[in-house]
Amino acid sequence: MVTSRTGGTSWLDAAVLYQIYPQSFADSDGDGIGDFAGITERLGHLAWLGVNTVWINPCFVSPFRDAGYDVSDHFTVAPRYGTADDLAVLVEAARGHGIRVLLDLVAGHTSDEHPWFLHSADDPSDHRYIWTDGGAAPRGFVPSPGSRPGAYLPNFFESQPALNFGYAREKEGQPWRQPVDAEGPRANRAALREIMDHWLRLGFAGFRVDMASSLVKDDPGLRETARLWTELRGWLDRAHPEAVIMAEWGDPAVSVPAGFHVDFFLQFGGETDGLAMRSLWNNGQGTVLEHWDPLDCFFDAGGGGSPRPFVEAWREATRVIGGPGHVSLPTSNHDFARLACGARTREQLPAAFVLQMTWPTLPAIYYGDEIGMRFVPGLPDVEGSRLGPRYNRAGSRTPMQWDAGPNAGFSTAAADRLYLPLDPDPDRPDVASQRADPDSLLNLVRRLIALRAAAPELRGGGDVEILDDGFPFAYVRGGRYLVVVNPRREPATLPLPRPELAAARPVERAGVTMNADSVTAAAFSYGIFECGGPGNAAAP
Repeated sequence: MVTSRTGGTSWLDAAVLYQIYPQSFADSDGDGIGDFAGITERLGHLAWLGVNTVWINPCFVSPFRDAGYDVSDHFTVAPRYGTADDLAVLVEAARGHGIRVLLDLVAGHTSDEHPWFLHSADDPSDHRYIWTDGGAAPRGFVPSPGSRPGAYLPNFFESQPALNFGYAREKEGQPWRQPVDAEGPRANRAALREIMDHWLRLGFAGFRVDMASSLVKDDPGLRETARLWTELRGWLDRAHPEAVIMAEWGDPAVSVPAGFHVDFFLQFGGETDGLAMRSLWNNGQGTVLEHWDPLDCFFDAGGGGSPRPFVEAWREATRVIGGPGHVSLPTSNHDFARLACGARTREQLPAAFVLQMTWPTLPAIYYGDEIGMRFVPGLPDVEGSRLGPRYNRAGSRTPMQWDAGPNAGFSTAAADRLYLPLDPDPDRPDVASQRADPDSLLNLVRRLIALRAAAPELRGGGDVEILDDGFPFAYVRGGRYLVVVNPRREPATLPLPRPELAAARPVERAGVTMNADSVTAAAFSYGIFECGGPGNAAAP
């Protein structure tokens, strides 16, 4: 038996997170780019689906060389999305639906057009960024664009200069390695608090923090970076005790003890966690990083993968966390291919959602995954989407498919004015069609979210007993719900370890049957069975 620990702020225990890429979600004014008013108009979809927490990708003033992750004003929204009043209307309307809204905090860098950087590039006494004093630029540094001699360190693209949070280690001949308690790092930590306080006072529920592990440089074991976030979490608990911070770190065993309420299993996370995510549903077809070894994942039809790496990483993370905090399991995100990618077909998606919504992690749905939107290969580079010859993130950022009408209901603009082209597949899924079909993926996801909301045993807290970690994958949640998932094209059979499980009542299933001795799971099948009420379950 493995136990998942509940924690964080209490509302997180029942949270279902939904990520919105604002450029591509809904366009209200016909300019081809999604906006705040469009999101507000579509909140009914999220409320109907059962989502109660939304994370919006960066929506601040930016030159958009990295789709908004190059912020040039942390306190002003980008005009392409509307006004501050439009955003306030969105937050208030979401609150009316019982939905909390989180913003994306870009903590480790700014745009090279940010006033902070423009000033720093002309003032050698400014230490908000990491600057050499002159001479040849060290490897990885970019020559100064201003009157200041030397070069600056970028955090991602060259147009994203790294904010100076200090270095964990000094090195002779590198005076730019300031300690974490130097003037510049202290000022930047104060700036983070100021930015967060501003938006939290306007009614936002918290932040997802971009590249959260990137702040302190040359930081073995990320100890100083963790110390920074622990300090910030202490302030947050005092100033805004109901707010949350979610990390793009990819290593919950490190980030959650450091102070984050949530961290995501990500494809590029720590050695164990990144492998775990890729071995579960390797959303890499079409965007695979060149240095990744190819591998069979559990949700490949061929059945060459296993859930064990994922289970082991989750088990270790929850053991280390040991208290308040959550591990989040996303379907995908704006940086990697969707669940529906490559050779993965629509019939394979329901089983993935069954696992996501019944495993003791916080589920995160990337917009459109609930209808099976696919990763679209072969798109142009848009706002820094291309990161390599085979790595273009644009395929995961295409417009939301609302209906079967023009532009899939995303925008009234001409097709050539859309932020990104639509999926050209004439059989592309859409919300309206799937809402009308009780057997659709969308309606299944809605029922799964409702079941999770009604059954505490299926949320992030509670326990999980793994009956079999092969095919089918079978486990019991809270002693009450038996879950069976077979994501391969070949059927599978599992002997029942306890005869009383044969009397479990089906709650949600497709292709899974039971008799007194065994469970049989057809290709791409799933089943959720209720073993009994609390205190009356077939517990071990």
